[in-house]
Amino acid sequence: MQFGYEMIELKNIFKWYQVGGSRSFVLKDVSLNIQEGEFISIMGPSGSGKSTLLHIIGLLDEPDEGDYLFQGNEVLKLKEKQRSALYKKHIGFVFQAYHLIDELTVYENIETPLIYQDLKSSERKAIVADLLDRFGIVGKKDLFPVQLSGGQQQLVGIARALAAKPTLLLADEPTGNLNSKQGQEIMETFLRLNKEDGVTIIQVTHSEKNAAYGNRIINLLDGQISEV
Repeated sequence: MQFGYEMIELKNIFKWYQVGGSRSFVLKDVSLNIQEGEFISIMGPSGSGKSTLLHIIGLLDEPDEGDYLFQGNEVLKLKEKQRSALYKKHIGFVFQAYHLIDELTVYENIETPLIYQDLKSSERKAIVADLLDRFGIVGKKDLFPVQLSGGQQQLVGIARALAAKPTLLLADEPTGNLNSKQGQEIMETFLRLNKEDGVTIIQVTHSEKNAAYGNRIINLLDGQISEV
């Protein structure tokens, strides 16, 4: 299987918390390279550092030590504004708990990331209409999150993550709150995005079945990669 250029390079990443006089390590000496177009599954028991690693890759957190190159940019040396611009341009995030805005309709939730971009109203409408159609939720566009099932809320979450056309989609236990049928639909959606649209995907999952959708599984144990 051919992949593109080196998208992500993590070198000797450490993350710790001070507990009394000693350090409690969440990540220990993690080095990882990910190519454009890969679909990576990160697995490991609770507390192994999976979500922290995903948040560092997604620029939502930063390590205490180590280097992170994203498309050749030394992320940790960027100013906050540059890092934020990199996030908005390249990264979409899907959370287990959906993180939809309760006061906004489905349409407005999907449109939210586009409001921060320099787009005309007509362009925003076209992008949202396309995503509503693609995910089969046109009929739900005026509903609020509380009126949707868990599976529908997660579809809206994915549509919102894709609105800004990210090159990298990060998913933290994306099917954790769904039944098995809904979970399978979400995973097949990810697979299509990866194969047809070339979106690089990194998911954190407890499920071996979901992990198998990826082309590579990375196992974390006690903050370290146990095998790649």
